[in-house]
Amino acid sequence: MSEDERIRKLTEVLARGPAGSDVRVGIGDDAAVVLDGVVLTVDTHVEDVHFRRAWLSFEELGHRSFMAAASDIAAMGARPTFALSSLILPPEITDADVIAIGSGQARAAGAIGATVVGGNVSRGPLSITTTVLGHGASPLLRSGAKPGDLLLLGGAVGLAAAGLSVLMRGLHDADDLVAAWRSPRAHVELGAALVAASAHACIDVSDGLALDLHRMCEKSGVGAEVSAKSVLASTPALSLAAARVGLDALELALYGGEDYALLATAPGEIQGFAVIGRITEDTSVMLSRDDDTGGRERAALRALPRRGFQHF
Repeated sequence: MSEDERIRKLTEVLARGPAGSDVRVGIGDDAAVVLDGVVLTVDTHVEDVHFRRAWLSFEELGHRSFMAAASDIAAMGARPTFALSSLILPPEITDADVIAIGSGQARAAGAIGATVVGGNVSRGPLSITTTVLGHGASPLLRSGAKPGDLLLLGGAVGLAAAGLSVLMRGLHDADDLVAAWRSPRAHVELGAALVAASAHACIDVSDGLALDLHRMCEKSGVGAEVSAKSVLASTPALSLAAARVGLDALELALYGGEDYALLATAPGEIQGFAVIGRITEDTSVMLSRDDDTGGRERAALRALPRRGFQHF
């Protein structure tokens, strides 16, 4: 089974328990919503799955793992407030390494106005699990997209994948690209802007723009048309970055993942977001490309594959 299929199976099992009157949004979105707008999420960074030690410092690992979790809160249009951190540490990790991880998490938390208030430490293969709590009076869901909405993208896409390619291939003189992968930032302010502008839906782009768009459309019962030209224009640095690493810019943007950008829908434009397409009543997800044919341009629509990063 794929990751999404396993989550569906787990949801069926967990749904057999009492629902609880305080649960507003349960399994299936970027985060859960309970009580009076309390938003909760959890995310795990595992060695040799999400990172290799040779690719980043322990402080960068702490920062990166925290921002990955906090991005789910931002996608709900909420503000992170508190966090718990669980560290699984192998025997060779030194006291200095542990302090560096904690410093990275504290730095990331402080940058977005949150505080780490507790956690757990245990022995085992290196991993960091971060639980983040936030608050949002009107949380955005994946299921709110409506036909006719604009498809909006806040944040860069493809640069993290370019940086990861640099690390995996052992390339040099590309620290600026690697930084996009090592030091992401949760777009909390952009999430708040979506709520203020009465956006309809949002999802965190962590597994690739294409896959996360499909997930949002499936939850909303809609389709989408995405402009390849607009996707590339949303991240001006991407084309040059892709050329430097010898990869296709559009492939990086659509399928790269780990961008932690926000993909949203709204009736109109919102400051800080690029318009990259529109939501359709037809449930198909399509990509339009501007092809130069016989001296004139035409938009060629084709199905956008449901492809991106999945654990299984």
